[in-house]
Amino acid sequence: QVQLVESGGGLVQAGGSLRLSCAISGRTLNIYTVGWFRQAPGKEREFVARISWDGPVTYYSDSVKGRFTVSRDNANQYLQMNSLTPEDTAVYYCAASGLVNALHRNHFEYWGQGTQVTVSS
Repeated sequence: QVQLVESGGGLVQAGGSLRLSCAISGRTLNIYTVGWFRQAPGKEREFVARISWDGPVTYYSDSVKGRFTVSRDNANQYLQMNSLTPEDTAVYYCAASGLVNALHRNHFEYWGQGTQVTVSS
């Protein structure tokens, strides 16, 4: 099993920044992709960004491209979020997949508990 624990969420004003962290532990030998998703109230969980486990290959949703940066080192994954807007308000989830270049939420087998990000206008 793989365990994921997010941290770093909070309340920030529009235009501000936050950095989310995800501690990854357990049997990571078969993990090939780690990523971030978010879910706003009344909406489906949506893809935000992903990074390959063994290299710097990244991919972003159009809504965050140029503002968010995903990275990882050892057993941690990060999401640097800049120029935040109220539309970024959501619960953010860290996820891990045994698939290369996983993208859809159904491709990710392991999930964290989520961390709330609230952006005020």
